[in-house]
Amino acid sequence: MYIVIEMQTGNGSTVVVPPVVYESRNEAESKFHTVMASASVSSVEIHSCAVLDERGVAVLNGCYYHPAN
Repeated sequence: MYIVIEMQTGNGSTVVVPPVVYESRNEAESKFHTVMASASVSSVEIHSCAVLDERGVAVLNGCYYHPAN
C-alpha cells in the first residue's frame, strides 16, 4: 500500500490535498509524476508531493519552488 500526499504552500499557509491510497507502487508513482508535472508549471509558491509506504516511510518525494517576484 502506498499513500500519495500533495502539499501547496503560499502566503504563509499550507494546504494538504486529501491523500490518496494506492495498492501498487507503480500506481502511486504514476500519480506522483502527474502531480509533479502540474507542480512544475504551478503558480503556487511551494508545490510538493510525497509517496509514503504503509509504515510512513517516504519512498519518493519532490518539490518545486516558485518564488514571488
